[in-house]
Amino acid sequence: MSVILEFTINSKDFQLGEVLSAQNTMHLELERIVPTGDMTMPFVWATGKSHDVFGETVQAHSAVKEFLALDKVGDSALYRIAWKDDPTDLIEAIAASDAVVLEARGRKEWTFRLRFLDHDKLSSFHNFIIEHDLPIHIDKTYTLTETTERGHRFDLSQEQREALVLATRRGYFATPRETSLEDLTEELDISEQAVSNRIRRGNEKILEQVLLTSAHDLG
Repeated sequence: MSVILEFTINSKDFQLGEVLSAQNTMHLELERIVPTGDMTMPFVWATGKSHDVFGETVQAHSAVKEFLALDKVGDSALYRIAWKDDPTDLIEAIAASDAVVLEARGRKEWTFRLRFLDHDKLSSFHNFIIEHDLPIHIDKTYTLTETTERGHRFDLSQEQREALVLATRRGYFATPRETSLEDLTEELDISEQAVSNRIRRGNEKILEQVLLTSAHDLG
C-alpha cells in the first residue's frame, strides 16, 4: 500500500533549495525529478516577473552546470537543472527511494508531499535522511485509504482543492457552464493560467486515484 509523507525543510539545508533561493522573488515549485545515468535532474516551475535575473543568478551558481528554460506560460517558466556534481542530499534521497513528488514548493522554506510505493520505500528514504543528517521536519504520514474530516485527500494540494471546490460550487463543470475561468480568477485573486493549472492538475490526481487505483485493485 502506498504511503504519503509530508514534511518541510529549510532551503539552505539542501542544494536545490539553496541554489534557487539565491534570487528569492520567484514562487518555486518542483515539477519532477528525472534520474539520467549518474545524475538526477530536477525540473522546476518558477513564477514571477524577474526571469532574466533569476536565470542569470541560478546559472552563475558554482554547483550549476546548466539552467535551461524549457517552456514559458504567462509569468511562469519550466526550468531544467543539470549539476556539475550530483549532490548527495534530499533530491537524491527522493530519487533513490522511487518516491513520486506530489507537491514541492517554497522559497526560504520548502514544503514537500511525497508518495512512496510502500512502507519499505519510506523506510529507505528515512534511513537516507538519518545517515546524511538532513534536518527535515515531518508533518504527517498517511496512506491513501485514510480519510480526513473533509473526505479523501486524493493527494491534492490546498490550492488545488480550493480551486476545485470553488469551480464545483460555482458550476464551472456544469453543462452548460454556469461560470467562467475569468470569474474564478477574480475570486481566487490569481492569474487565469494559475487557476487553469490547479484545476487541471487536481483533476488529474483525482482521476489517477479513482480510476488507476481501482483498476489495479481489480487486476
